[in-house]
Amino acid sequence: MDFSSKLLENAVNEVSRLPGIGKRTALRLVLYLLRQPAEHTQYLSEALLHFRNDVKTCENCHNISDTTLCEICNNSKRNPEIVCVVEDIRDVMAIESTAQFNGVYHVLGGKISPIEGIGPQKLQIDSLVEKVEKGVVKEIIFALSSTMEGDTTNFYIFKQIEKYKLITSTIARGISVGDELEYADEVTLGRSIVNRIPFEQSIKS
Repeated sequence: MDFSSKLLENAVNEVSRLPGIGKRTALRLVLYLLRQPAEHTQYLSEALLHFRNDVKTCENCHNISDTTLCEICNNSKRNPEIVCVVEDIRDVMAIESTAQFNGVYHVLGGKISPIEGIGPQKLQIDSLVEKVEKGVVKEIIFALSSTMEGDTTNFYIFKQIEKYKLITSTIARGISVGDELEYADEVTLGRSIVNRIPFEQSIKS
């Protein structure tokens, strides 16, 4: 792709670094910004810088937050005894949109994937086990995507907390095998939370 401007080329190269955005899409976005009033680009850059510099991680559930405790963990109406284990904030948002879950979350920050060099030590698993050890948690809901990596991560965590004899369940398989949680429709995902099944049963099946 030949550019008539080095400034344009640099802008396109940076935008194309974003996942799912190729050079042509990046060019379209950059040219769109160029056609907008200058303050629109300024608002966008300021929002991104403010987010990057000031965003926090909830010290309880590891969700992205503006404060040390996120709004969900800080909500007295939520049940802290039921913890839904998810991969990242996109899954929290997907489940919250169903309005079917009243517990709290634990964001792992990924899934175990030896191929990608992601082991248990790189995820927020130890802090989840610590919560269980303290006796605050009564039920763990595994809500990772139904992929090999998701199932491996579920099983690894299950073995870490098995001795504590708490309730472990997994979302019902209304979510197709191989599907990512964030792409499930709200009705299917909501039913999967409500109709969750014991984790041991999911292993046998």
